[in-house]
Amino acid sequence: MSEALLKVRGLTKHFAVRQGATGAKASVRAVDGLDFDVHAGETLGLVGESGCGKTTTGRMLVRLLEPTAGSIEFQGRDITTLGRRAMRPLRQDLQIIFQDPYSSLNPRHTVGKIVAMPLEVNGIKPAGGVKARVQELLELVGLNPEHYNRFPHEFSGGQRQRIGIARALALRPKLIVADEPVSALDVSIQAQVVNLLRELQRELDLAFVFIAHDLAIVRHFSRRVAVMYLGKVVEIGDRADIYERPRHPYTKALLSAVPDVTAFGEQRQRIRLTGDVPTPLNPPSGCRFRTRCWKAQDVCAAEEPPLIAREGSAQQVACHFPEAVGVTSEHVSEVAA
Repeated sequence: MSEALLKVRGLTKHFAVRQGATGAKASVRAVDGLDFDVHAGETLGLVGESGCGKTTTGRMLVRLLEPTAGSIEFQGRDITTLGRRAMRPLRQDLQIIFQDPYSSLNPRHTVGKIVAMPLEVNGIKPAGGVKARVQELLELVGLNPEHYNRFPHEFSGGQRQRIGIARALALRPKLIVADEPVSALDVSIQAQVVNLLRELQRELDLAFVFIAHDLAIVRHFSRRVAVMYLGKVVEIGDRADIYERPRHPYTKALLSAVPDVTAFGEQRQRIRLTGDVPTPLNPPSGCRFRTRCWKAQDVCAAEEPPLIAREGSAQQVACHFPEAVGVTSEHVSEVAA
């Protein structure tokens, strides 16, 4: 396999906070040691419950947040500690699509100004002029080029997200971090935007880190999937392995909750996890999932399981007692709440 476009090793982000009336200092361990690679033209899906650190991870990848520890290597260059001036030329190859299509667009600027901003900031003067390039981008994402002088409030949510996609494509990037790009949209519009991203990926050979909590959309769009829980990746592998042969108990629980329209009228087995997600201020010792896991034993509290491939399986799993190879997601037993 070719050299990875993006290499992440030990990526960590802790936020300093003060607790209670005493104001005691503490750290929210939002992201706590992530390792993964993304190759050119590939999509890595990042999934997990709300608050597991997905968005924080995405913002660190494009250096909108500074990592506490670890490294981010892009195109063979460590960008973890680069300053704003050194990062500027890399912005052309590394872009982000934000989750909220309403707050991510400046209401005082026209669509033409918003999409042209990356070109102007980087001093790029495309052949034919900036306006022609912006109109070309608007047409590429399915918008009318004649809407160049309109303002964001004149567009629907789906159209605004297309504007955000056009802005991300303006510099012809090699990698785009898509932070839940369809979660704020109507279901009828979600499929259009995802299909647009897939088409653009094929045409422009884009790589994506696709952050989402909708497992069906991730399966449709991503070649590989990483499952996060409480700031850590607990399982990572090819799409088929993750969805058809999950090995981590948390992954199995997530997949058991996905509605199956092909099983209408049938009794489906679902894993119901007990308790709430622990606080990232004081995560459990050892395996962070052990407080909700039906397989937990003493070793799970004493030792943190490494994220490694086990027993001949290609997918990596951080569990002392992973599911046996070949067990499918259909063969799960219900765990009562």
